[in-house]
Amino acid sequence: MNEGHLIYLASPEWAASLRTELLPWIQETADLGDHVLEIGPGPGLTTDLLLELGASVTAVEIDADLAAKLRDRLPSVKVVRGDAITAELPGGQYSAITCFSMLHHMESPDDQDRLFARLYKLLRPGAALLGTDPLDTEFIREAHIDDTCVLVDPDTLADRLHAAGFIGARVVQAGEHQFRFTATRPA
Repeated sequence: MNEGHLIYLASPEWAASLRTELLPWIQETADLGDHVLEIGPGPGLTTDLLLELGASVTAVEIDADLAAKLRDRLPSVKVVRGDAITAELPGGQYSAITCFSMLHHMESPDDQDRLFARLYKLLRPGAALLGTDPLDTEFIREAHIDDTCVLVDPDTLADRLHAAGFIGARVVQAGEHQFRFTATRPA
């Protein structure tokens, strides 16, 4: 992740945006249950929100420095440093999984699809996957210069989630630069 992007994701402005835009959506969208798996928390501002909602949180962060800082800042969170596709995690154990603005940081659409298949196996039956990711706009592309940026096509995401086994996939635009998605592992 480029330095400017990382600074913004740790900023009070981003925290305020998450609180006013993301938090109400999470509360309206799904019961997170008792044990949430968060994929790619970065600096952990979304992790803060998940903790406020009362869940136990396990966070998988690929960046060693970000994982260490998150572990130090939030000792109640189990932080797993690694790639969510291959990290050792118990199958069928999570009451919800979140992916907030991280899919586009994966190396390829194939990696994204492998992640969806893995997340399906990690969720409890009947549990929800929910997330956000940016739309393909000039603003987003400029924010990701010198950064991995494999944008997800929201028009194909529901089909990709269904191919991984999920049901009820829903993808909606949320503002000028972002979309949100939900899907469920069948009960």
